[in-house]
Amino acid sequence: MSNENRYWFPAKRYGWGWGPPNCWQGWAVLSGWLAVFFTVTRLFSRNHGVAYWLSVIAMLGLLLGICYAKGEPPAWRWGDRK
Repeated sequence: MSNENRYWFPAKRYGWGWGPPNCWQGWAVLSGWLAVFFTVTRLFSRNHGVAYWLSVIAMLGLLLGICYAKGEPPAWRWGDRK
């Protein structure tokens, strides 16, 4: 499999969604996202409730967009059955 077609986020074996990243690009995205998330939480959580929630929603949308673009297509999976 070429590197261009490799998924950064593989599908979970059970359920819907993605599992942990399987390449360095996915780990870099997830690490960067977590760093920004904890920074935003530290800056906005106490005194800026609306700004905090808007930024969290935007960040979740960004992460989901990256997972859709660079991950396996999401579908319900039940182990080895297809």
